[in-house]
Amino acid sequence: MSSMEIGGEKDQFNKYAFACAVVASMISIIFGYDTGVMSGAMIFIKEEFGISDTQQEVLAGILNLCALVGSLAAGRTSDYIGRRYTIALASILFMVGSLLMGYGPNYTILMLGRCVAGIGVGFALLIAPVYSAEISSAKSRGFLTSLPELCIGIGILLGYLANYFLGKLTLKIGWRLMLGIAIVPSIALALGILTMPESPRWLVMHGHLGKAKKVLLQVSNTEQEAELRFKDIKLAAGIDENCPEEMVKFPKKNHGEEVWKELIVRPSQSVRWMLIAAVGIHFFEHATGIEAVMLYSPRIFKKAGVTTKDKLLLTTIGVGLTKIFFLIIASFLLDKVGRRRLLLISTGGMVCSLTVLGFSLTMVHISQEKLLWALALSIVATYTFVASFNIGLGPVTWVYSTEIFPLKLRAQGASIGVAVNRVMNAAVSMSFISIYKTITIGGAFFMFAGISILAMMFFYFFLPETKGRALEEMEMVFSKSYTNKNVVAETELRENM
Repeated sequence: MSSMEIGGEKDQFNKYAFACAVVASMISIIFGYDTGVMSGAMIFIKEEFGISDTQQEVLAGILNLCALVGSLAAGRTSDYIGRRYTIALASILFMVGSLLMGYGPNYTILMLGRCVAGIGVGFALLIAPVYSAEISSAKSRGFLTSLPELCIGIGILLGYLANYFLGKLTLKIGWRLMLGIAIVPSIALALGILTMPESPRWLVMHGHLGKAKKVLLQVSNTEQEAELRFKDIKLAAGIDENCPEEMVKFPKKNHGEEVWKELIVRPSQSVRWMLIAAVGIHFFEHATGIEAVMLYSPRIFKKAGVTTKDKLLLTTIGVGLTKIFFLIIASFLLDKVGRRRLLLISTGGMVCSLTVLGFSLTMVHISQEKLLWALALSIVATYTFVASFNIGLGPVTWVYSTEIFPLKLRAQGASIGVAVNRVMNAAVSMSFISIYKTITIGGAFFMFAGISILAMMFFYFFLPETKGRALEEMEMVFSKSYTNKNVVAETELRENM
């Protein structure tokens, strides 16, 4: 085969892997849309149903508590029925949830719809990055696995835009249309996902070696790379790398129990470190306050001095645009700058912006007159915080936690991280109003700044660099004798060969 033919093949297969990751990530747009649209829809829901602040907190946070259930079930489900069918199942759950919320004759039905959609969220947040990681090569994994987070950002922006335009309709129709319109993309995705190939790593784990090799030939740059990846995956699954069979049978055993034993009961030193890293990064993603800003941004801007509904919703659209812009930048930096360095840069920016936001909102709170400088500083600090979060912590959380676990532990290991993520998301979204009423809204953001300092320390001491490493090499990266300097040196050597 000539070099020209190899080059053409490389472009074609890169595009195919990218297309698969994009389709899988589309489920995240629907979740992001729900998050964004609810921030504005709650203004109108409160007006129609007359619900209290506590009921608003429960309405905002119940989705994440139900997502906890979904994420814990998703790991086992995806190991059993496959990655792509799990994405289709998440789409169906979103569709049913959106239908109930769009109907929404009362608060109870609205809550039921949020619960069903929440279970779909749990499935989606786990499976989209896992699928993207498992079809990616080591050099493009950061970019492809960050696509779900980018799609969440796009969904949030679409939700904000829907708030602005549909908010002009009558009270009874506007917010219901905002929430119910997600039915359309849910149906389209459920059908579209079935045209995609299954994860080659899942196929190998279930003995379908022939099918796995065909998929790897499609998503790899060259035939040689496909062969190398195929051998590594077979070894990770406990199959002889030279096995010529198209189909192999594994001994029957309770795979779920074995996985939980290796993860929780008797983990190796490297697996324990992986679990601490995954749980820690998911904990800090929401403990640092991003959900307070994304879900309650209209309330923050109102406290800062923006009063009319139109201006509140327009200012919130700016938050969505900032998120997408910096997520796009991050997706191109992940495989060049590295996960760890982006995390440290990101949390440093978050500490500074949260401190400034806390200061400006405190000045607004104690002042008897309107402070235009404090209003402007609050808006700039909010945008800077969103930018800092999305240049690192936002996308890296999902890339890092899905790439570090060994093959047979990946789905259920990642599900533990997602469960922690949803608990923290629910904790922040359901308590933020109560917290700022207790310690003031400025005090709440000073608290988040302090937590961000702890996050930076955790990332520095506990998270080794994974850039450029194959999924099958992660146990070596997380071994005691393998330091961050080892990883950086070997990665540079590998890229220069």
